[in-house]
Amino acid sequence: MVSISMKNVTKSFGGNEVLKGVTFEAHDGEIFGMLGPSGAGKTTIINIFTKQIAADAGEWHVSVPSNEIGLMLEHDGLFVNLSALDNLIVFEEIYGLARTLTLEIMEQVGLTQAAKTKVNDLSKGMRQRLVLARALLHKPKILFLDEPTSALDPVTARGIYGLIRDLREAGSTIFLTTHNMEEATHLCDRIVMLHQGRIIEEGPPKEICEKHNALKTTQDLESVFIKLTGGGLQ
Repeated sequence: MVSISMKNVTKSFGGNEVLKGVTFEAHDGEIFGMLGPSGAGKTTIINIFTKQIAADAGEWHVSVPSNEIGLMLEHDGLFVNLSALDNLIVFEEIYGLARTLTLEIMEQVGLTQAAKTKVNDLSKGMRQRLVLARALLHKPKILFLDEPTSALDPVTARGIYGLIRDLREAGSTIFLTTHNMEEATHLCDRIVMLHQGRIIEEGPPKEICEKHNALKTTQDLESVFIKLTGGGLQ
């Protein structure tokens, strides 16, 4: 079944048309990736799905109510003067969850030792883990991740990949934006490539590479993107 979808969606800011008839579907229980450089419209699409902004035209659908959606954005929105644990307690109380679940999530993301540390004193990687913990706290049916491992070291990134896969195995749908080739190649079941507000290619990463005769390396998708657009994803 389809978890989220868009059909002919357009969006402009002032005179700048950011989305130009975007159409795609993400299915239940898959990790769906959206690749594109900064400014391609990836975050705008997440903002439309999560009702932070409205599209100008077209149709879009999310199969679950808002309280079953998890969200991890580039701008983390953490309470910087509260501890890591207290940040999660705020949302624990909103969702009416047990403290044991909060502590379990903190352990899963590797933040148990930093539970009492103020957010201002956390590293970039630990803040990313905290934002992911907040997004996972209520076991969402659909999880939106905007550049979830940007600026993280490889070890931390691989740990987050494991958490994302675990959530998929539990039946959730994950929609993530990225320009990280390794992330897209090894994590996503299917991807779409977004360029200047239009989808230019879609399908499983391996099939896209084979279609365009790309070499079998983690840079395959980058070479496909360059072939289709004349430019890279960075």
